[in-house]
Amino acid sequence: MGVEHRKGRLSRRSQALTKDALTAAYLEKAWVRFQALLFYKEKGAYSDVVREAQEMVELLLKAVLRSIGAEVPKVHDVGRALEKHRHLLPSPLQKCLGEIKRISKRLRKERELSFYGADDFIPTEEYTVEDAEKAIADAEYVLAAVRAAFEPVSGGD
Repeated sequence: MGVEHRKGRLSRRSQALTKDALTAAYLEKAWVRFQALLFYKEKGAYSDVVREAQEMVELLLKAVLRSIGAEVPKVHDVGRALEKHRHLLPSPLQKCLGEIKRISKRLRKERELSFYGADDFIPTEEYTVEDAEKAIADAEYVLAAVRAAFEPVSGGD
């Protein structure tokens, strides 16, 4: 059963998400950021890993929202918007939405501190390899879930 929504797109929970040019660009930018995470970690730039992981997750989730025709909010954590449109998401994304929302919210909380810091919080001194590894694992989880949602569904309809 299909559901028609904004921009005339049709979404079925059993079908893969579709990409327009901007959505494809978001996905490409997210992939580049994922590769950068490993570079930053190797260089010991752990706060940069956390910041870039947040941006990567934000791009991935905004790509999902665009693909279902939902309005993309101008906020860094779009978990509420995803929840609002849960019924338009492919089943595999629905199943892991709770974890995706948790990751997005956690990374959003770290966004400014990991980049700008504060007088009593120097990012290059505060973030550890463990923080970087957690950010990478979380970003990789979201990347895998979103990539799977954009892959064509095989089998009969």
